[in-house]
Amino acid sequence: MTFGQALIAYFIHPVLTLLVIVIFVNVILTWLVGFNVVNPRNPLVSTIGRITESITAPLLNPIRRLLPPLGGMDFSPLVLLLLIFFVRDWLIMEQLWPLLGSSPDPATLRPGQR
Repeated sequence: MTFGQALIAYFIHPVLTLLVIVIFVNVILTWLVGFNVVNPRNPLVSTIGRITESITAPLLNPIRRLLPPLGGMDFSPLVLLLLIFFVRDWLIMEQLWPLLGSSPDPATLRPGQR
């Protein structure tokens, strides 16, 4: 595994996965607050809401400016999730990973190449 592949495997891919989890938590929490299932004045709920909002807002606001509101529904988290999945699973893993090269498999090397 090269340095670039290790950087992707151990840093970029997990960070993008954590971002997906934070987006899901933010969406579910806003639904729960919107349907009065949880109290937004609860210190734990407000702390989780502020943390997830501070992480996702800089990424969602540009998408919200481009997408018109559709029947009161905010589809910007869905668009952001699709972009993250595209970047993480196709662009990085399918396109960038092979370009970074790989270390040769010792089993496929001829005896004189070791």
